[in-house]
Amino acid sequence: MQGKQNVIDALNKLLAGELAAMDQYFIHSEMYADWGFNKLYERIAHEFDDEKGHAKLMIERILFLGGTPDLVTREPIHVGKTVPEMLQNDLNTEYQVVHNLKQVIALCEQEQDYQTREMLRQQLADTEEDHAYWLEKQLGLINRVGLQNYLQSQM
Repeated sequence: MQGKQNVIDALNKLLAGELAAMDQYFIHSEMYADWGFNKLYERIAHEFDDEKGHAKLMIERILFLGGTPDLVTREPIHVGKTVPEMLQNDLNTEYQVVHNLKQVIALCEQEQDYQTREMLRQQLADTEEDHAYWLEKQLGLINRVGLQNYLQSQM
């Protein structure tokens, strides 16, 4: 099926964000593992897998629409040096993904590409209700119980 080029281009922009998020989660998960924060490692490694799944869906959709997935272009990643910085950087990335998803969902609505819109709505729900929400909770816990207590709970 031949899709609209502006939708394919927008999906490639989203793909660049998903690939960057995937890379950022990957390095952060490995840092957590190296530091002995096993619970954070497990959760962030899970987020890495989720982002990989999102990227796969976008690649499949771009191909279905007759486009060529751009696996070279990536948004910049922001690797933290401390746990709170890493969590905040990941949250900022998720907020950017939410913003971008909403823009492309609106474009899909305008172009009457309802299947792509539905795929992106599911990713938006996952991003807002799972990824961003969990990160917000972790930063809130650090503020409520203190960094040392939080870190101890993640070992």
